[in-house]
This record gives sequence, structure tokens and C-alpha cells, in this order.
Amino acid sequence: MISSSLALRRSQLAVATLFLVLGFNFSSWASRIPAIKNQLTLSTAQVGVLLLACGLGAVFSFPITAVLLQRLGSRRLCMLTGALLPLLLLSLSLVKNLQLAMLVMALEGVVVSCLNVAMNAQGVAVETLGQRAIMSRLHAVFSLGGLLGALFASAISRYSASLLLHFALCAALLWAAVILALPYLVADTQRAPSKAVSETKSGWRIAWPNAVAWWLGAIVMCGTVVENSMSDWSALYLKEVVRVAPELAPLGIACVSGAMLLARWFGDGWRMRWGAQRMLTIGGTLAGSGLAMALLLGGLIPALIGFALVGLGIAAVSPCVYTAAAKNGPVALASVTTMGSIGGLLGPPLIGFIAHASSFSWGMAVIALAAWLVAAGTRKVHWD
Repeated sequence: MISSSLALRRSQLAVATLFLVLGFNFSSWASRIPAIKNQLTLSTAQVGVLLLACGLGAVFSFPITAVLLQRLGSRRLCMLTGALLPLLLLSLSLVKNLQLAMLVMALEGVVVSCLNVAMNAQGVAVETLGQRAIMSRLHAVFSLGGLLGALFASAISRYSASLLLHFALCAALLWAAVILALPYLVADTQRAPSKAVSETKSGWRIAWPNAVAWWLGAIVMCGTVVENSMSDWSALYLKEVVRVAPELAPLGIACVSGAMLLARWFGDGWRMRWGAQRMLTIGGTLAGSGLAMALLLGGLIPALIGFALVGLGIAAVSPCVYTAAAKNGPVALASVTTMGSIGGLLGPPLIGFIAHASSFSWGMAVIALAAWLVAAGTRKVHWD
């Protein structure tokens, strides 16, 4: 019994480490977007193109992600993507032009989407084994990774402007974390084809998600548009609109990630008490209204308060939606998770294009609209 409990605890920590790795990786390069912009002499629209490449990578991963999960299993898929992710981060510091940067970011989109699916599948498996809700806390650890990544970026930026030094240190930390986590991941059970993925004589075929998965995917897509766009654009917004010093720019991501960490840490209990629909309705409204307030008032303090409200309000989206999707099977979870990755990776470049065509404030306003759409979309799903 003690051995079994210890093994379960180690598996929980191992999966949490993967969430930490993904959050730290994402926040690390997102925090340095102003530096990447300067290094490659990009316009705001070209930054949007760069982020679009990441989103397109996620889009093109959609037909293969569920198949990889079926063939490799979540454990081996975590191993593969965990090895590749730091390598791509390191490569981003070495590229010398927009074209190579786009290639790296496209591969980033594919790898992030696959790891996101695999680690959430591991999370569901561990939650099932332990018979205790942990998904919200796992996503809290992702937010913790984002917070740590932003603070680490701020500290490195204070002493060195070198992207290579920063990303090399990040890659070393991420590889070490992945190596420590892999032995304790849950072994995959038999991966039989399901309704969403079927094996035929001619090969593997991907079926379309059902109506429930489409609505859940739409909600999480809007949620990840908010989450990832705030991570990608908050530093640049503070630098170019609010005019803060470079070392203060990552504090926007820190506020979002810190608030999300707090909300997600207590989210499992809140979901059991109030229900997923009420949490997402109130949260989406709070996130959209908080960001709108920040944009209207202007200044550093209103921006940081507004960003924190966005993190607090949008934190419950991914845990609640992925938990609901898991009830429809692992491949439904893979489909919804991939849709969330697509939204999170396509949303930021859309914000960049709008900001370039009008103003940064209007681009950020689209993020507020996506948060309000989360609140509206909860009515279309029956939440158990």
C-alpha cells in the first residue's frame, strides 16, 4: 500500500513536471519577443507572421496527433516531444532571418501540440488511478512554469541581452526536468482504436469530432487565444504602449501566470462546489472586463491589475474543458486538446495583424472579446 501510494505520488509529480516544462518553455520565448523582434529587425506585422508559423504548425499537427498518441502512447510521445522542445528553443536564439525563425516556430507548434495532448492524457490516467481530481492543479503547475519562465527572463535580461545565453540555460533546465520525470510516467494500456481514430487495411483514418467535442473545442480555443495572446503580446504592449523599461516588460506575463497559478491551485475544489459552467461564465466575463478596463485606463498599474484579472478569469477553461472531454475518451481528449493548441497558436498572430492594421489597443481588445465568447459558449455544453 505504501509502495503503491509512493508510485502514484511519483507519477503525479512526473506529470506535473511536464506541465511545468511546457509552461516554462512557452513563457521563456514569449518573454523575449521584443528581443527577437529587435534581433531580426521585424515589424509588428512580421512578429504576427512569426507567431502565425507556430499556429500553422499546430494546425498541420491535427491529422497526426491522435494517431501518434494511439501508436506511440502518451508516455513515449512525452519522451519524444520533451527531448525536442528545448532543442527548438535553443535553435530560435541562433536563427538570423525571418524565414528560418518561421521554420523553427512551425516545428514548435507541432511539438507543443503533441506534448500538450500527451501530457494531458497522462494527467487523465494518473487522475483515474488515484481517483482524485488533479487536472486543475496540473494546469496550475503549467502557470507556475509560465511565471518562473517570465521571472527568469526578467532576471537574465537585467544582466545580459544575449538570447543565446538565456535560451541555452533554459534548454539545460528543461532537459534535466524531462530526464527526471520520464521514468515515473504512467505506462500506457492497450491502445485500441476508438470512434475518433480507426485502423483500416489502408492505414489510419482520422474521424471528425462529435458535436460535444466541437463545442468543447470552440470554448477551449477561445480560452487559449486569451491565454497565449496575453503571454505573447503583454510584454510588447507594456514596452511599446505603456513605455516601461525592458526589465519590467516580462512582469505582464508574470501577473497573468501568477493569477492563473492561484486560481488553478484551488480550481478543483471550486469546480466541485460551483460547477464548471458557473466558473467559466463568471471567469470569462471577469477576464474580458478586466482587460477592457486596463486598455481604457492605460498606465502600468491598471495594465498589471487587468492582466491579473485575465489570468484569474481564464484559468479554469483548460482544466474544466479537458476534464469534460476526457469523459468522451482519450481520442476525444486529443481532439479537443489539439483544437486548444490551434487556437492558442493562431490567436496571437491574429492580434498582431489587427494591431498592425489599427493599433495595439484594438489588437488587445480582441483578446477581451475572446474571453467574453468563452462565457457565452458555456451555455452550449451540458456540464456534469
